[in-house]
Amino acid sequence: MTEAVEKAEAKLDRPLGQRNDYTAEGAVARQFRKSKEKLTSPWATAAAIVIAVIWTIPTFGLLVSSIRTPTEIRTTGWWTWFVNPSFTFDNYADVLFASGASSANLGQYFVNSLVIAIPAAIFPIAIATMAAYAFAWIKFKGAGAMFVLVFALQIVPLQMALVPLLQIFSQVLGISGTFPAVWIAHTIFGLPLCIFLLHNFISEIPGEVIEAARVDGANHTQIFFRIIIPLSLPALASIGIFQFLWVWNDLLVALVFSGGTVDVAPLTQRLAELVGNFGRNQERLPAAAFISLVVPLIVFFSLQRYFVRGLLAGSTKG
Repeated sequence: MTEAVEKAEAKLDRPLGQRNDYTAEGAVARQFRKSKEKLTSPWATAAAIVIAVIWTIPTFGLLVSSIRTPTEIRTTGWWTWFVNPSFTFDNYADVLFASGASSANLGQYFVNSLVIAIPAAIFPIAIATMAAYAFAWIKFKGAGAMFVLVFALQIVPLQMALVPLLQIFSQVLGISGTFPAVWIAHTIFGLPLCIFLLHNFISEIPGEVIEAARVDGANHTQIFFRIIIPLSLPALASIGIFQFLWVWNDLLVALVFSGGTVDVAPLTQRLAELVGNFGRNQERLPAAAFISLVVPLIVFFSLQRYFVRGLLAGSTKG
């Protein structure tokens, strides 16, 4: 590895306060500090608290409903729990462990959602990172027109592509109703936005770092893996959270390309079917919906540090 690349990587191990502001990682840290100062104010804090309360109230209501009896759920609102509190975990036991034709059987669908969401978040981000680096730092003919085309694809409704893609998957490739079909579909629909956001972040990396690596003999592969990816971790984590949550909560794309089969269908499909005819099993839905929230919450809180940095780093120029 070249000397310039080694220096760039070594600086990444330093705390933010010890990094030189004239390096790439220092510029990102400086942008983060400036953005934090501008965005942090009493009004912003108050707005954040209000948004948090508005988001938390229905979530808390969902949790309370999930531990109430079926009779209480059907006859009273969840807020009456404060007057007459009661607890039962029968709803969770029903949706997780009950067997039979009418049971929830969430286990298989939960695994299916993980199998769908993880690759469908990794594939578009991996491809988009390479494409964003090429658009930002590799000069080639037609780069501007291609980037505009990629940007324009964001306004195309995905519903327009469902039937043509389904025909290709079923008649040409023969993969309809399989996990690869769902992965490819989510990758296609997620690429335009991922490329656009990553390009905006990667293009802001100071060119001095890239030029120093080139002078020392580093090729594009070394620059990409040893400089671009480490410096882009906040942006990658932020986009990864959005892509994962979008795929995890998706019903339309997965339902169309999975064929609705139990072996491939995601958790969202089972949630839509869970209530049953005329809402007779509505007590199951709060427990099942709260179970479906566990994975997104784990992903968000695990990557929250990178998520905040990724949002703030590109909001101002250093």
